[in-house]
Amino acid sequence: MTPLVRKAAAWSWRLLVIFAAIVVLLWTVKRLEVIVVPVALATILAALLLPAVDWLDHRGVPRGAAVALTLLSGLALVGGILTFVVTQFIKGAPDLIEQVSRSVEGVRDWLITGPLELSREQIQSAGDAFVQALRDNEERLARGTVSTATAVTEIVTGAVLVLFTLIFLLHGGRNIFSFVTLIVPATVRNRVRDAGRAGFYSLIGYVRATFLVALIDAIGIGTGLAIMGIPLALPLASLVFLGAFVPLVGAVITGFLAVIVALIAKGWIFALITLGLIVAVQQVEGHVLQPLVMGRAVSIHPLAVVLAIASGGVLAGIIGALLAVPVLAFLNSAVRVLVAEDPDAAEAALVASDEPVIKAPADDIDEPADQADTRTGDA
Repeated sequence: MTPLVRKAAAWSWRLLVIFAAIVVLLWTVKRLEVIVVPVALATILAALLLPAVDWLDHRGVPRGAAVALTLLSGLALVGGILTFVVTQFIKGAPDLIEQVSRSVEGVRDWLITGPLELSREQIQSAGDAFVQALRDNEERLARGTVSTATAVTEIVTGAVLVLFTLIFLLHGGRNIFSFVTLIVPATVRNRVRDAGRAGFYSLIGYVRATFLVALIDAIGIGTGLAIMGIPLALPLASLVFLGAFVPLVGAVITGFLAVIVALIAKGWIFALITLGLIVAVQQVEGHVLQPLVMGRAVSIHPLAVVLAIASGGVLAGIIGALLAVPVLAFLNSAVRVLVAEDPDAAEAALVASDEPVIKAPADDIDEPADQADTRTGDA
């Protein structure tokens, strides 16, 4: 057997073992999706809210009160945005329905008097066929409604789990992480903890940058819609803000809703202008905001972001697309610190990649293993 074949065989079985481990890990995550997804979402929210909790804590506010104040403020903000969007859509629904009715009548007249020259009987027959198709699939639609109700129940359960996990992470996440890493051999325990800190601080930078980019997207698109006089400009901008937390595609998908509203309310010209506005804002985001803001927080190549979103979407749908880039940002910093030859090399790698240098706060220094064991009750 030639050396080349032996090397290829050695690499092949090692790669097969790695691939099998990844498959088992993904299968386990899929089986525990009801638990894994809320915990992951809570971790991302903790990365967003932890700096505010620490800021209040360092200024003398009790830790529990700081967590409660931060959570209540965040819930009030998100609830206010969602309430505003829903109420504005309800208020504007009659006008949109009237616009849709006029548009349908206009399309019907064009089909009759336009180049197609269809008869009213043909149009009526097409409408009757559509209604009959709905009636034929009534049972399937009913099953879909039941599935939707089940999904809503799972969402509520997951939201409760996210809330409880978030509270514990904000209040004592550092102690929890120190306790969990006790299962790691003592010889590499500090390195694992350093890697975890690096990944989490990179996640904090990612969440901050995403928040800023989403806000700028919403302001840009909302301002353009208001100038053009498109109905529901502020609610649509709020949806763009929420959708922008899914990188690259979220703002585009929610922006197309604005295109549909513009088409219904103002016609093709304004719909095309709205589409151009969304494309322009996305170009500014991709060529200006992402390099300046996101690039300094997390050094990830745009191709890696696209592939991560696509893979997450294929594996876990919308949730997978939402979590893919944060997970990639965490692993990007954590793995580089974990495999570095020494802490100085890890720090130099972070500086060279234009990422923020990760340093543990003074109150986050690891305790010796024997002292940490005495504090397991705090975890």
